[in-house]
Amino acid sequence: MIAAVVLAAGSGSRFGASAKQLAELDGIPLLEHALRAVEAVPTIDRIVVVLGARAEEIRAGVEFGPAEVVVCEDWAEGQAASLRCGIAAVADAEAAVLTLGDMPRITPQVIERFADLAAQRGSHARARAVYDGMPGHPVVLGREYFEQIAALRGDVGAREVLKAIGAHPIECSQLCSAADVDTPEALEELRG
Repeated sequence: MIAAVVLAAGSGSRFGASAKQLAELDGIPLLEHALRAVEAVPTIDRIVVVLGARAEEIRAGVEFGPAEVVVCEDWAEGQAASLRCGIAAVADAEAAVLTLGDMPRITPQVIERFADLAAQRGSHARARAVYDGMPGHPVVLGREYFEQIAALRGDVGAREVLKAIGAHPIECSQLCSAADVDTPEALEELRG
């Protein structure tokens, strides 16, 4: 089984008073853009969305489709907590494709690249998207590396794990924009 984990647990403190995941772009919430891209990839068997801050508000404002919602109670500890929570939820998967809920321009084609790699390499899959050489998402990790994710603590993502295991960089800048939305200004820039 190939799983996708969409990380959307943070409070989005740089975004302001409203829930970033619910901010509208092209008439739908940011988080729905990420979900729709993942849903469009036939290689993915299961989708898990990790919520944390404002979980109930986000549940009420987003159409999750086939995605399962998992709430990370420890979200305030930092990125590692939501990453651990997401990986724990898909522990039975051969591999997991990790995406972010605040990157609305990641396309199904990009996600499919990583899901296909997961299908080919199974529990040994390890790769990350790069955009003009800069690391980004999606990321794919085979089950072989789940324990290393489970050991992460603090406000860190999988970067050090990916570095330690020698994750393969896959250039994706020709397929989509890696723009993430951390501030209202970044959202306005995407709208423009």
